Amino acid sequence: MTRIFRAPAFYIQGPGSLGLLGEKAATLGRSVVAICDAAVFPHIEAELAKTLTRQDIAPTIILFDADVTHGEMDRLAEEVRRKGGEVVVGIGGGRTLDVSKGVARRTGLPFVSVPTVASTDAPATRGIVIYDDNHAMIAVEQMDDNPAFVIVDTAIIAKAPARLLRGGIGDALTAKFEAEGAWKGTGLSKHGTRPLKTGVMLGDLCYRMLLEHGPGAMHVAGTGEVTPDLEAVIEAILWLSAVAFENTGLSVAHAVATELGAIEPVRKQSLHGEHAAYGTLVQAIAEDRSECELETLFSFYDEIGMPRRLADLGLPAVDDAAIESLARACAKSPFLINQEHGLDADDLAAAFRAVENHS
Repeated sequence: MTRIFRAPAFYIQGPGSLGLLGEKAATLGRSVVAICDAAVFPHIEAELAKTLTRQDIAPTIILFDADVTHGEMDRLAEEVRRKGGEVVVGIGGGRTLDVSKGVARRTGLPFVSVPTVASTDAPATRGIVIYDDNHAMIAVEQMDDNPAFVIVDTAIIAKAPARLLRGGIGDALTAKFEAEGAWKGTGLSKHGTRPLKTGVMLGDLCYRMLLEHGPGAMHVAGTGEVTPDLEAVIEAILWLSAVAFENTGLSVAHAVATELGAIEPVRKQSLHGEHAAYGTLVQAIAEDRSECELETLFSFYDEIGMPRRLADLGLPAVDDAAIESLARACAKSPFLINQEHGLDADDLAAAFRAVENHS
């Protein structure tokens, strides 16, 4: 079977990288519309103006602070058309980048991704997670292409709250386990083809980088200090995890994360990456991974402060009924095709209990 590998054309990372935005965006067009997280904008306003205007770009800045809905994407796309935009730039966290991807998709314009946090692997991917007005996830769209540029200013990300980086580590931890599941299972990547071995190897490299550099990165997270550990972890989250996932697929870990995120008290108390990290433990146990590998995972979670019980994620009642309900929901996920052996609700419930009971 034909296999396909896709990735952003350019990934640029380092302190001060925001200063390259104007130069890179100008290669795509002169009318740049930047959709910027409203909370982030005051902190980068001067540098953003400098990098865009030095390239003789007359930018349009749109501040964003809402959910990623069809209505918001349609509204912003119409504004970009009215402004004569030639390039869409998204600057901020997951919501701002996703809504900007949706605008780029609706207008057919190239997209430049500028993440200001490393809380998920989404900035380098094509995916757009869409919600309704009650913040319930209703759809996932895909851009035709990955971002033309992903520009990662680590000096900005170094100032973001430490918990967001921990969430990004949790999201990235899934890459190894889900990529291996996709390789061994019968599912297809989002390209409609079987995965490339390259994606599996990138997932494993991502995992090893997180284990090696994660504790050191968490030690400085939120302080504004950029260290080799922090650089390595940001690279693992925003690049390696993203490219591994894009070219293999999702599995048990994200089936669990999806169902946890649908529970309102859980969604309000904890992050997607924390849900995905819990799902990784469920998947590792359901796959009957070795005791050595499990101990490495659990010890790593404890070292970096990753929550690893449902109560810590905000589930109000953790009893047999709650676990069985979660397991039944996860067992219906289309992601479970990416497993070497089939798993049913009973298998998943047993894995949930093993996670909960692990000392």
